[in-house]
Amino acid sequence: MPPASPPKDCPLCPRLMAFRQANRGTFPDWHNDSVPAFGSLDARMLVVGLAPGLRGANRTGRPFTGDYAGELLYPSLLKFGRAKGTYGVRVDDGLEMVDTRITNAVRCVPPENKPTPAEQKTCRPFLVAEIAAMPRLRSILVLGRIAHDAVLSTLGLRKAAYPFGHGVVHSFEGQLSMTDSYHCSRYNVNTRVLTEAMFHGAMNQAINAINGTA
Repeated sequence: MPPASPPKDCPLCPRLMAFRQANRGTFPDWHNDSVPAFGSLDARMLVVGLAPGLRGANRTGRPFTGDYAGELLYPSLLKFGRAKGTYGVRVDDGLEMVDTRITNAVRCVPPENKPTPAEQKTCRPFLVAEIAAMPRLRSILVLGRIAHDAVLSTLGLRKAAYPFGHGVVHSFEGQLSMTDSYHCSRYNVNTRVLTEAMFHGAMNQAINAINGTA
């Protein structure tokens, strides 16, 4: 089984590797590499997004740090006690996760924020390994339909049996559950597809699911 994180300068996806190398030339001071998860493997809750943003995690090296989605995600985690400290939009801000880990289905930034199905499949073993390495995991909060599908594929479950729906909690065998949320992207927030209240509702569902109270 591969490690939970890709190796430095991961060569598995040629298109993503070429994009990463181009970004190193354009933005030499950025992270420009696969982005590791944030938080302990002992956490009972896992937040799964799709992929690093070009000017967010690809720049800073921490999931959702420095992009618009992080402006909703991290304050929400702080509000619900799933993080402590201050979100300072940089990796050295001292922010700490509390019983929560954040990761992405695809670990390297894709062009136009759109990984191909082949790239999602290639990167999937890392999410498989990550979930397997979390013995206390009880609740997964997925951000968006593609992350929802990625987790189902990771768990070997049929997508048709668990349709995506914002705020829906899917229960699996072994006390594990998955809560769906629309992605906290700028587009979704600006178009009111996702409001702060809606996102807080989904996060609260995911937190309650840890103890089987969702």
